[in-house]
Amino acid sequence: MAAFRFGFGRLNFHLLKRRSFLLLKLIAFVCSVLLFCEFLIYYLVILRCNWPEVKTPAHGGEQETLEPVLKAMFLADTHLLGELRGHWLDKLRRMNRYRIKRFEKVFNPERLFSWKGINFVMVNSVALEGDGCDICSEAEAELMDISHKLNCSREGQEQRPGQCGEGPQLPASAPVLLQHFPLYRRSDANCSGDDAAPPEEKGIPFKERYDVLSREASQKLLWWLRPRLILSGHTHSGCEVLHGAGVPELSVPSFSWRNRNNPSFIMGSLTPTEYALAKCYLPLEDTVLTTYCAAAGFLVVLMLVHLGLVTSPVLFGYKLLRKFKTV
Repeated sequence: MAAFRFGFGRLNFHLLKRRSFLLLKLIAFVCSVLLFCEFLIYYLVILRCNWPEVKTPAHGGEQETLEPVLKAMFLADTHLLGELRGHWLDKLRRMNRYRIKRFEKVFNPERLFSWKGINFVMVNSVALEGDGCDICSEAEAELMDISHKLNCSREGQEQRPGQCGEGPQLPASAPVLLQHFPLYRRSDANCSGDDAAPPEEKGIPFKERYDVLSREASQKLLWWLRPRLILSGHTHSGCEVLHGAGVPELSVPSFSWRNRNNPSFIMGSLTPTEYALAKCYLPLEDTVLTTYCAAAGFLVVLMLVHLGLVTSPVLFGYKLLRKFKTV
């Protein structure tokens, strides 16, 4: 009787040991999948990205003194707060003074700022509707003041005595314009690339003051600011167009899987006179979902094998090979 109990206890211990070992394997596998899909895969994909090199003009076969290079990343439409709170609900969620003050208190944005001799102008696109909104006239007056400062930086204090004030002037560099809404264009019909709009959406005409800025507002920005580069978002797709006398505008695709299967961001190397841009993609959402599905299927098969409902593929192959040798 004692021997029977001892044998039964050893059997229970063996079963418990097997189950514990299986549980440890499952936990290790799940943790490995999570680590890969939520962390490592981003590094593996982003390792292919590099900062673009700015071409330096040369004279007499020798390069000029290198200007300081500013390296910056540009993201658009992250939609971090989800489908309702993070999405632009047409005019219902239009910015008012309270939301603007709250945004400025948290992020402390400046409409005009300079880094390493490079001027940036950040425009509140919502204030350029031209419909007499509460913040439109204030925004236009601010843009006119920015235009005056930029003109002074281009022409210099000597050519405009008394008109530019005595304070420090901005660097003599055409600005980079940053805004949410793109300047006016008919559609995305001429856009191309892996992150361009789908073919069925390219030919859909854009609505002024909804998909893009109005023609009037777009022309004002080009006249007042005379930018050398424009970076915008809102369309969730990539596109590059030329405005006026060849001013390039790059629509930055959405940095969110909610809007794209292949989110991306822009890596830029800028100097006061030149710039170079490169696109860096995140992992495809389909790749991550496929990895999770394959892992889940493997776990199901592993559990069925452990419960004896399905023969182990290794054991099945061994038996099949042994049977073949016997025959």
